[in-house]
Order: sequence, then structure tokens, then C-alpha cells
Amino acid sequence: MFKKIISIFIMALFVFGSFTNLKAQEAAEYAMWESFYITPDNTKLKALGDAMAKHNAKYHKEGPHRAVVYNVVTGPNMGKIVWQMGPLNYSHLDSRPSAGGHDEDWRDNVMSNVKKLSNGEYWKQDNDPSNTAMLEGEDIKYPILHIRYFEVNEGHGYQIDHLMDQIGKAVKDIDGENPWGVYDNQFRQGDIGRHMATVRFHKNWASYDTKRKFKDSFLKVNGEDSWNAFDKGMGTAFSNSWDEIWEYNATLSGK
Repeated sequence: MFKKIISIFIMALFVFGSFTNLKAQEAAEYAMWESFYITPDNTKLKALGDAMAKHNAKYHKEGPHRAVVYNVVTGPNMGKIVWQMGPLNYSHLDSRPSAGGHDEDWRDNVMSNVKKLSNGEYWKQDNDPSNTAMLEGEDIKYPILHIRYFEVNEGHGYQIDHLMDQIGKAVKDIDGENPWGVYDNQFRQGDIGRHMATVRFHKNWASYDTKRKFKDSFLKVNGEDSWNAFDKGMGTAFSNSWDEIWEYNATLSGK
């Protein structure tokens, strides 16, 4: 009898352990990116480009620590560049490159050509509404990112999941490939805002000349009487929003 109880106890531990591991795996199955703005010293652009390209090619070539660089081409941050690492999860940050000359190279060769770093942020993708499966892989298939930042109106965050779900359904219904993602800023921003963002991915600027029938798809998948409530919900959920466009810089990315 005692042996039977012990066997049952061991089996329970095994099952519970398997369940715990499964939940841990599920929790780790998310995509997140670290990013920050770099204000370059405009008198040292060539030196910055050379140093950053070498740094990224050596220390951030692939995997979760892979770095990609974008030029900001619209909005108040125009002229800055964005350094982005990922996709990753929090556990990857514990093994990020630091030894083997990494930190010294960044300090001495990259930062010596930089005026300022700002907006160090971690952005996690909301998988349910997002339509990003076509982006998977190491190649940059859509080099132009149209980012719309949102400031959430206090007390109205409960509406966001429903609103983004409605948009996601409409985007997925539109003919062709229409990569679009929803991203949550993981840490509080205070007066800066930037609580969340959506990203439309473009293969080229010419794609802006193609009119997408978003509203038609929205009404089709969400109901013919859904638009007014959606429009009102967006107006109350968010106190501010603004756009920024980034262009992929292959050279600085170490490619």
C-alpha cells in the first residue's frame, strides 16, 4: 500500500512537472523587440556607419540577438536611426552579447560618433490580432515600416483588445498579403505616452498608391452596423496618436 502511494505521488509530480514545463514554454512563445533611437553626430556619419556595421556583423548577426537598423524618415524623429534587436524574449536578455570585446567596441567605436540615445523600449507583439506570418525568416521582405503610436486614454484600456481584434479581422480579410502587427510597450512611459503601436509593413513606397478597401472588409467581418461604434471606441480609447516611417538600412545592420 505504501509503495502504491509513493508511486501515485511520483506520477503526480511527473504530471505536474510536465504541466509546469508546458506552461513555461507557452509563456515563452512570444515575440519581443528591444529598440532605441540614436541621434548621430552629423559630422561623423561615415565613422558611425562603419563602426555600427562592423559591430552588428560581429556581435548581432543572427538569432534572438540579431540587430536591424532603420532610418527614421518622417516625423519629429526624422534624421535619427533606430537600433532594434530581436525577436527575443526576456530570458534572451540574460545572454545578450557583452563579453569578448562587445561592450568596449560599442563604447569606443560606436558611441564616440553618437550625440544621444533615447527611448530605450521593449515591444511585445500581440499575436491574436496581428497578421505577420509572412514576415518570418531572416530576410527583410518589407523594408518600410509605417508605425502608428498610440497614447491610451486613462480608464479606457479595456476597449483596446476588442478594437484591435476588429482591425485585425479586417486586415486578414483584405485580398493579398497585408502584414500588420500590434505591439505593446512593456514599461511605463509617463508623460511620453507611446503605450502601444501598430505597424504596417510595405515592400516599397509605391504600395501607398494602392488603395486598400479596409472599410469594406471591416464591415464585412464585423457587421454592417459596426463602423460608428468602432470609430467612437477609437476616439475614447486613445488620447493621441501619430505616425512615423522607418526605412531599413542594410549596411548599418551588418548585411
